[in-house]
Amino acid sequence: MVEVSTPVSSETEQSVCTPENVFRALADTTRLRCLLLIATNRELCVCELVHALDLSQPKISRHLKLLRDNGLVADRRERIWVHYRIAPDLPGWVDTVIQATVDSNTNQAPFAEDARRLAAMPDRPGGPCPEYHPTEAK
Repeated sequence: MVEVSTPVSSETEQSVCTPENVFRALADTTRLRCLLLIATNRELCVCELVHALDLSQPKISRHLKLLRDNGLVADRRERIWVHYRIAPDLPGWVDTVIQATVDSNTNQAPFAEDARRLAAMPDRPGGPCPEYHPTEAK
């Protein structure tokens, strides 16, 4: 069974996606790395971001929550797994900022290394993610 998060209304999205909120959310390296990977891969599971960024699941989830709370990403729940994608219906200027950031930085460190680790991920989910084992987290 697939559950989808409640969509954000356009009015709410416009008030959440203020320049101050967007740039504050993107000012953190971990959030920016997550956003660029999501933007270049359309949708990623939390486990894929944990592997690509080589960070703990709680840290990744905390940063994804902030991106979601600021209207930049949307999530989709599938049983115990959560998949993230760029939020639909973002204001045009936010789409432009994200695309320009992707275009200008995906070949730069640390973003290129993140993409390389993601591409090399064994058992990368085509369906549900493999179970997360907290004892293996950094």
